[in-house]
Amino acid sequence: MRVAGFTFIRNAVLYDYPIVEAIRSILPLCEMVVVAVGKSEDTTLELIQQINDPKIKIIETVWDDHLREGGQVLAVETDKAFQAIPPDYDWCVYIQGDEVMHEQDHALLRQSMEQQLQQPEVEGLLFHYHHFYGSYDYIGSSRRWYRKEIRIIKNNKAIRSYKDAQGFRIQLPGQKARKLRVKAVDAWIHHYGWVKHPAQQLSKQLNFNKLWHPDDWVQDRFGLQEQYPYDGTEPLQRFEGSHPAVMQPRIQAVNWHFETDPTRVRRSLKDRVSNWLEQTIGWRPGEYKNYDLI
Repeated sequence: MRVAGFTFIRNAVLYDYPIVEAIRSILPLCEMVVVAVGKSEDTTLELIQQINDPKIKIIETVWDDHLREGGQVLAVETDKAFQAIPPDYDWCVYIQGDEVMHEQDHALLRQSMEQQLQQPEVEGLLFHYHHFYGSYDYIGSSRRWYRKEIRIIKNNKAIRSYKDAQGFRIQLPGQKARKLRVKAVDAWIHHYGWVKHPAQQLSKQLNFNKLWHPDDWVQDRFGLQEQYPYDGTEPLQRFEGSHPAVMQPRIQAVNWHFETDPTRVRRSLKDRVSNWLEQTIGWRPGEYKNYDLI
């Protein structure tokens, strides 16, 4: 069984993406990791080169900033990295620039890939998610945070990144694009996109939201602020697990303070009912699922 990894990145230094940690977190699973490095305004290319691992294959790309609707350019860049993986690899491990896999899941993931390799009906593996917000101590607990997504796929070039690159779809000849058929694995993606110094988070939001919204909308929403105003009333829960080892230096270097007030948490009736059902029977009503679980 041969396993490759793939990811994409641009302006990682400017917007403080943990892309080095993301790549290092999947390297032990992979014989090769393709990194699509977009032309940047900082030293992102040098940052990736400095990882200095022979497994890493860098492809330099140029983002089409006209593909703004729905974050489409993110899917295009994901596909560039995926298509660069040679056909003699069986599985492909996907990681985004603000996501990190935990080393404690590596053995399980390798075992799962071995078990499903000869099962043609299985096209990918589905992960759980921890979405950190404001602090490495808290994870989001409202419905706006997706619970699961595909992060390992078989090396089938009919698979394409979907919409804003959150997940995947498959386009077989003569058929309409459909959801991937996946097996769930008891492994977690640690998503750190909402954990940054407030000044860097604001900078990221000013740039990132332009992939979805017109410039005037972004300027009206963020342009007059000096730092990103983390919402102290966001529904959160304290994280009780452990962070991946590759994240420890970044966590120890935290230089901002985040405050949350559980007494002011805003939960709609829909959220309260949904949370009760989820905690009681594991079902989240109306949950977005871009996959078919088998």
